[in-house]
Amino acid sequence: MPTRKIHAGDEGPITVAVSRKVRPGREAEYEDWVKGVTDAALEFPGHLGVNVLRPGPSTDNEYVIIYRFDSYAHARAWDESAERAEFTARLEPLVEGDTKVKRVTGLEFWFDLPTVPAGAKPPSKHKMALVLAVVVFTMLLLLNLLFNQIPLLARMHWIPRLAVVVVLQIGLLTYLVMPQVTRLLKPWLYR
Repeated sequence: MPTRKIHAGDEGPITVAVSRKVRPGREAEYEDWVKGVTDAALEFPGHLGVNVLRPGPSTDNEYVIIYRFDSYAHARAWDESAERAEFTARLEPLVEGDTKVKRVTGLEFWFDLPTVPAGAKPPSKHKMALVLAVVVFTMLLLLNLLFNQIPLLARMHWIPRLAVVVVLQIGLLTYLVMPQVTRLLKPWLYR
């Protein structure tokens, strides 16, 4: 997986993905560990949330913990904390192989593919902006057309309707649309 060094002063939120292979038979203990480390991280300033991907074909049969902080400084405070060090020290009997860590900022998160070779640069900002503009416009158009066909949503005041569209669009972009678009455009994006 490509890793990008994050430096103080980088703008925007930081997303960190940590991949580990859990030893057979230790899954329940690892799940308890994940709950504990997640609860601890949530107490830190700037924490924006955690997603846990369980082992499967799309994760190379590894657990992947994805956490976000609102800034480099807050992510670093968690990374260097005594709490995180304590949790990390408890991992050795539960996991095998190397832990893989990937940090991205801003838009790079939506353009990340596990099949991109290690050391590859993220797509250029102008390519990411162009793809997002086309995808966001298309999704907004389709969602608004769909919402106009549903009487309850068509009658909604524009502010709550916009909130529903934004939440739906971000969820679709993150989990469904952008992974597919990125796979489709991979030869052009990473050239």
